[in-house]
Formats: sequence, C-alpha cells, structure tokens
Amino acid sequence: MAFDSFLQLVRLGMGNNGVQGSEFDSQEVVDWDAVEELAVRHGLLAVVLDGVERLKGLRGQVVQEVKGPSQVMWLRWIGQVMQGYEERYEAYCKAVSELARVYNDHGYRMMVLKGIACGMDWPNPAHRPYGDIDIWLFGKQKEADAAMVQWFQNSGSKFQVDNSHHHHTVFNWMGFTVENHYDFVNTYVHKTSKELEGIFKRLASGFDCLESIDSEKLKVLSSRVYFPSANLHGLFLIRHMVSHFAAAEITLRQVLDWGFFVEKHGREVDWKWLVGLIDKYHMKEFFDCVNAICVSDLGFSHTGFNDIISVHINDNDFADLKARVLADIITPSYRAAAPKRLLPRLVYKYQRWQGNAWKQRLCYPESRLQMFVRGAWSHLLKPAGI
Repeated sequence: MAFDSFLQLVRLGMGNNGVQGSEFDSQEVVDWDAVEELAVRHGLLAVVLDGVERLKGLRGQVVQEVKGPSQVMWLRWIGQVMQGYEERYEAYCKAVSELARVYNDHGYRMMVLKGIACGMDWPNPAHRPYGDIDIWLFGKQKEADAAMVQWFQNSGSKFQVDNSHHHHTVFNWMGFTVENHYDFVNTYVHKTSKELEGIFKRLASGFDCLESIDSEKLKVLSSRVYFPSANLHGLFLIRHMVSHFAAAEITLRQVLDWGFFVEKHGREVDWKWLVGLIDKYHMKEFFDCVNAICVSDLGFSHTGFNDIISVHINDNDFADLKARVLADIITPSYRAAAPKRLLPRLVYKYQRWQGNAWKQRLCYPESRLQMFVRGAWSHLLKPAGI
C-alpha cells in the first residue's frame, strides 16, 4: 500500500527515529508512482529519496531485496531534489539574508516565521521544502512597506506591495513571495484568533523573548535575523496547522516541522502554559492527534513528547480519531484545486466547508454559523481571498 510505504520511507529518511529497516515490507511490490505522487504533494521527495538510500544501505542486513524505483525515476528524483530542494534552499537563505540586510540598514529588525526557523531543526535543512518567506517586523510593517517602496523609487526601480490579504501584505523578493505580517493570524474569521493575536503580540514584543542569529545559523544566513522564542513558535505552529487543517488541508511536512520542533526545543517550552492555552482555545484533541502521529506513525522518540502526550492516547475512540486525522492529512477529501471561475469556485468552497465540518468542530469552539458569518464578512472585506 502506497500510504504505508510512503510513511515508512519518510521515517527512514528522517534518520531512522526508532524505525528498523525490517519494518519495510519487502514482500509487497511498492507502487513507486503512487509513492512519488505522495512525496511531491507533501513536499517530502528529498526525505523519501533519503529513505530509499537508507533502505538500500540496509539490504542484506535486516531487509530482503526490495525492488526500488526505476533508474529513470531515481535519476529524476535526484535532479528534482538538487534543483527543487538544495538549490532552492541556498537561494532562500540568500533572499532572507539580503532582505534582513536591507531592513537592518534602515533600522528595522526582521523575524522569520516558519521557513528557515523550522528548517534549522531538521536533520538536513536543505531537504525541507521552502515556499514563501514569512516575516514579522516588530509592529513596523506599515512604515517598512512604505519605506521599501520609497527606497526602490529613489534608485529608479519599481516596487509593488499587495494589500489585498488579511493579516499580511505581500511583495516579491529575489524570486520569492514575502508575506509581511502585521498580525500573526487572521483575526477576522474566528473570535479565538483575535484573542490569541493579543498573546502573539505580547510574546513577540519582548526583546528578551527572542532568539537572534546564533553561530549555527550564521553558516547559512549572513545578516542579523531574529527567530521566535520557543513558546511563541510552538503556539504559532499549532495555530497555523489548526487554521489550515480545519479550512482545507495540511501536509505531512507541517507535522514534521512540529515533531522536529519538539525534539529540538521541547526543553525550552513552558508546556504547562502552552498546553493550557491549547486546551482553553479548543485545540487539544487536534494537538493530541498530531503528537500521537509524530510518535506512533513518524517514529519520533516518545521521550520528547512525554510532557504533552495525553493519558487517553491509547483509547479506542482516540485511536480512531487519530487515524482519521492522519488519513485526511495524507489524502485529504478536498485536495483538488478550486475552479477559476467565480461561481464554480464558490460552490466548490462551500462544499468543502460543509465536508470539513468535522474538522471545524475538532479545532474551534465557535459554532459553525458564527464561523460562516465571520468568514463571509472577511471575504467581503478582502474579496481577493475568495
């Protein structure tokens, strides 16, 4: 089954994490086309490639002969990983460094959210996929956007800032899309998001709560860049996953981000405070599912999750819920791209919203009627998001 083969290869590619090569079912013919499709969809082709290489290294020791991907597929994977992951990682780091340098030169501090802030926790940061560059300018977003436009005008270049989105502006930088956050989360759709935003702002405003660039990060970033504190980043990663999971889908890469975060920063987190907030804002069951997936399905050490895995993790009802969450992450029910024409797109999004009702009830305390009304109002304010 491609689902199981994919998960096993991801675990191997992560560097074992408790998985033995004998767990890979060598008696079953692997559907490599299906594995490739899952790996690409979840941004984990580099990790799967690492997993296959590790599997090959285990042959003759603890696993029987497994027919790997064809030579054509194998070479294609290597090329895609070199160009789409490793070269992009270098370009991403250069773009982040140069953007931070420009801001630093004009008196602004820049914090990176997600992206490289997560990638540094991975065994091989270059094998994590990188998309947009999400930044926080310590409350100076509006004036920094205006200043950026002026700086480029003074040099005879054109610079455009897109203001059509909630909680961040958007501009292009060295081939990457930058999301310049003035809010950490969209405060228009959920009442709880507005309350949590106040907590995010308080955490981010204290200089002593932040990590500036350290010697390890200096290897890839040449400018002063700030990263979220463990408490801030932990809360942000969970809320970000919740918002995307309940609305549409998340990828397994986002779950790996969380697993590596706990592995690397678990001792820095005030878990009593964080789990208390997660419980207060109705994210606890989803949080428990993600932690259980990290341990039981992705092979992270149970030790790192001892403080946050709930007692009911072995209950049958919870096991069923965890399996449902994992299945939706791997193969979401509504993964097709929304139609481009307005009316079909609205119909599709409404059907998806109704179909994801169970996820909304899992992740939010508000009634679905409240969410629908607030969401409709949000789209009226910023129609570009429809």
